[in-house]
Amino acid sequence: MTASDRAAQLVRIAAEAAGDKLADDILAYDVSEQLVITDAFVLCSAPNDRQVRAIVDEVEKRLREEAGAKPVRREGEREGRWVLLDYADVIVHIQHEEDRLFYALERLWKDCPLIALPDGVNAHMRQRARAVGSTSE
Repeated sequence: MTASDRAAQLVRIAAEAAGDKLADDILAYDVSEQLVITDAFVLCSAPNDRQVRAIVDEVEKRLREEAGAKPVRREGEREGRWVLLDYADVIVHIQHEEDRLFYALERLWKDCPLIALPDGVNAHMRQRARAVGSTSE
């Protein structure tokens, strides 16, 4: 069993929305074989609480507008360090980069297949890496 077409659609929209707000290290896992509660996880991070909130707002807006999806549950918004948006088919984790390193969800789900994301989703990270590389030469 693999993630549903609906889950794949939500993953793509959520990842693109997070990328538009410059989220870091956007990944998606097909967890349908491991969990019965959802088909996929989207993981991303940001360097500060304000950006975490901006990503949350954009993900919610785009999923509502483009897929008619509303979260069935939201957690962590008050603290702004790790916000979980549960859309039943997909759960989106938006974490402060320190929390992402500490909790290392990638390590927990590493045996699950990655879901391919649109090319431009992490493009800003490649540009940033090239810029840093060119200034250190």
